[in-house]
Formats: sequence, structure tokens, C-alpha cells
Amino acid sequence: MPIGGIKSRNLSIFLQSKIEFRSFRLYRALSIRPQIAYPHFEYGDVKRRMTKIATSRAAWLILATGFLILFIGGGARFAIGLTLKPMVDELNWTRSDLGVAVGVFQVVTAFAMFWSGRLADRASLRALLGWGVVVCGASIGAMSLVTQPWHALVLFGIVYAFANGLISVSPVGVMVTRAFPDRAGFANGVASAGMSVGQLVIIAIMAAVLVAIGWRSVFVWLGLAHLLFLPLILWAVPGKSETARQGPGPTREGMSLSEAMRTKQFWLLIVIYAICGLDDFFVATHVVAFASDRGVNTFLAGNLLAFMGIAGLVGVIAAGSWGDRTGPVFGTAASFVARIAVFLLVMIDQSPISVGIFALVFGITFLVTAPLTVLFIRDSFGLKNMGAIGGIIVMVHHICGGFGAWLGAAIFDRQGEYTQAFTVMFVASLVALAATLIYKPLKRTPV
Repeated sequence: MPIGGIKSRNLSIFLQSKIEFRSFRLYRALSIRPQIAYPHFEYGDVKRRMTKIATSRAAWLILATGFLILFIGGGARFAIGLTLKPMVDELNWTRSDLGVAVGVFQVVTAFAMFWSGRLADRASLRALLGWGVVVCGASIGAMSLVTQPWHALVLFGIVYAFANGLISVSPVGVMVTRAFPDRAGFANGVASAGMSVGQLVIIAIMAAVLVAIGWRSVFVWLGLAHLLFLPLILWAVPGKSETARQGPGPTREGMSLSEAMRTKQFWLLIVIYAICGLDDFFVATHVVAFASDRGVNTFLAGNLLAFMGIAGLVGVIAAGSWGDRTGPVFGTAASFVARIAVFLLVMIDQSPISVGIFALVFGITFLVTAPLTVLFIRDSFGLKNMGAIGGIIVMVHHICGGFGAWLGAAIFDRQGEYTQAFTVMFVASLVALAATLIYKPLKRTPV
């Protein structure tokens, strides 16, 4: 073979082997490079992502609905404190006449809260909340027609009280905790803030209505306001069958009510919430009349409840968020320390400035324990019977609240002022603070 042909053939073989070697290196590089540029989605991945988005939207809608339910229910129940003085003056009643209606309201709504909490664990929340707003609207509207003390006792103390329990924190807390199991404190804080905002907005509007056209119109407008929320409940709140289709949700393990009642933690919570209710409803029922008695003008005194609502909005959201990180004990203890301080203040000085400071500080604490109830129950007793356990705790809270409302009226009718009542609340708050500091979450064995 000619030498030139050999060189040409060798060059061809060399070039071909070099190309093959580079091709092999390129293939090998491509075969081991992580495939991150073009992620692959199966149909199931897309479906799960869309379901998660839809579930998130539904959860926020449920939270908004819970907020608005407590907005109207929480604001309207304080109307009796706003209208107490003009009703008594026009109808020639004593404050004890309305104090009895408020006391019965607290007892009846307390049992209704327990009952609604048990139903919320197993029944349709849509039906429960829907019927609640209808009966609330009818009964509170009918309060515009009262002429005798027994009318207020039946309409406000029994019928409205029962329906108000159906739209209370017991079923709303169950609904919101199911939607936000990992942020239960924050979510319940936002929902409970509805009571503060309702207190602010509704009482402020009703105070203006009271000055302009009288206390009877306050009740008419409150009745209509309840009925406006019925379409939202029917649309946003899941029924029993829809809840079942959503899947199991958060793990719902824990103690029964009877098992919880055999623990020290349960009875410490009963003491804490009993005294909390005693303080809350004494103040809510009598603070407007107290301020008016101490020289605050009628419009400003009426707006004290709204002022307390603003303060309560800050307190309840902060308590819920803080509780998710630190637990419920510290926030509860801090609220009782603040109450002890302001009860002592008005025992010493009852000037308009002191009344304003009292309303601001007590308002911050007013709803602090509402979102923390769920955390107390979850940490010690589990979620399985949260509605029933929470219902009985809130029931005791409201029964003692009724006693506080009546006690304030009885002391005033006998002595003509509230100093002794403030002393009772001061001592009771010291006891509640001690019970809170003793409380330690129960260590549960998983079921």
C-alpha cells in the first residue's frame, strides 16, 4: 500500500476514535447530570396541589365566617349593658330587674354552649349555626317590645340566651380548629377577635342609635343584623356529609369528658374560667352605668364598651399567637395580673381618668382566655372531645358570669355604688392567678 494511503487511513481512524471518545464523554456527562431543569408532574401531583389550594381557601373562608358569627353574637349580647340605664329609667324598673335577666341569660347560654359543643363534635355545624342566628335575630328584635321585667327575662334571658349559645365560641372553636389544626391558637384568636370588633363596631353604632332614636330601636336593628349572616353560613360552613368527605383531618385522639374530669388540670381550669367569667360579665354589664355614675357623659360612657373592644382585639390576637409558641399558661397569668392591678385602682380612685384606664386595661384582657381554651384542652386532654370539654368549661365561665352580673346589681341596689363589688373581683382574681400558676399540662399517653 502506498505510504500516502496509509497515512490517510490512520488519520481517518484517529479522527473517528476521537469523535467517538468525545461523544462517549458527552453521553456520560448527560447521563449523570441531575435532571432539575424540567421537573415532571404527574396528574396526581397537579390534582393534589389544586386540592391543597382549594382546601386552604376553604379554611380561610371558614375562619372569616367564624369571625363574623362571633362579631354579631359577641357584639349583640353586650347591648343589655348599653341599654340598662335608659331601660330602667323609662320603665321604672330597678337594676336588679335587668340583672336577673342577665343572670338567667348567663346560665341558659352556658348550658347551650355545653350542648352545642357536644353537638359540634358529631353533628352538622351548618345547621347548628344557621338555626342559631335565626332564633337570635327573632328574639333580640322582640326585646324592642318589652314592657314588664318578665318579658326581658323570657326573651333575653331564655330564648336569646339559648340561641346565642348555639353561635358561641364552643362550636366556632371546633370549626376553626379543624380548619387550622397546626395554628389553632392564632386561628381561634382571629375568630375570637370578632367579639372585640363586634363590641367596637356594633356598640359604637348602637350608642349613636340610642342617643338619636332610643333603646327600642337598638334591639330592632340588632335583630335584622343577625339575619344578614344566614346566607354566608349556608354557603361557607360545611355540613356533616361535607365534613366527612374532606377526610380525617387532624388526629383526633384524647380523653373523654369523664376521663378529663378525673384530673387535677380539669378542675384548675374550671376555677380559672369561673373567675374569668365572674370578672368579665360584671364589668360588661355594669361598666357603662358605673362610668355614668362617676360623671362620664352618656355618649362617652356608652362608647366605653366599644373602647374596650378595640383593646380586646389587640389582646385576643396577641394571646392566640403567643399561645401557639409558649403555651396558654403565661398569657392567662398575665391577664389576671393586669386585672388585679386595675381592680385595685378603682377601689382606691374612681375619677373619670381612672375609669378610662380601667376600661383600657381590662379591655385588653377581656377575651384573652377565649383562644387559649383550645390550647389548654389540646395540650392536656386531646382533640377527640374538644367540643364537650370546652363546652363545659365555657358553661361554667358563663354561669359564673351571670352570677357576677347579678352580684354587681345587688351590691349597687343595696349600697348605691360598686366599690364592694370591685373588692370581690379583686380577691377572686388573686385566686385565679394562683390556680393558673399551679397549672401544669397533663402528660398524655398517645391513644
